[in-house]
Amino acid sequence: MNWILYIPKDTHHAIMALMSACVLPFIFAFLAKMTGGFDLKKDNQNPRAFLAQTKGLSSRLNAVQANSFESLPIFIGAVLIAMYCFVPQNVINGMAWLYVVLRIIYGVAYAMNLATFRSVVWGLSLMCCLQLFYFAIKVL
Repeated sequence: MNWILYIPKDTHHAIMALMSACVLPFIFAFLAKMTGGFDLKKDNQNPRAFLAQTKGLSSRLNAVQANSFESLPIFIGAVLIAMYCFVPQNVINGMAWLYVVLRIIYGVAYAMNLATFRSVVWGLSLMCCLQLFYFAIKVL
């Protein structure tokens, strides 16, 4: 078998988790705009300026959106490196979906202004990524 072209069975689960994680920031941005009273005709000229002046829930949802974009590179890298190093696909799938679930919980906790809980969940989502890197190192 040519290992360069080998694609493990059930890879689609990790790909779906990657896609879900990539869509989450856009969902949080949409929610930030809607809760902030975004006017498509007026505010769409400069939506970042609109979001920068929001307060309360809308501001927190905008922060979730920004943090979600910031965490994407490490997550994408961790999943791809783990796949490249032939970490068992069921492990990759589990960690990838756990990351997505934790990021959703993180967003809800941030929106509800649960700062300590939010920080714990953020750390757990980061640990999912670091664990995938660790598994990749152990496989080599």
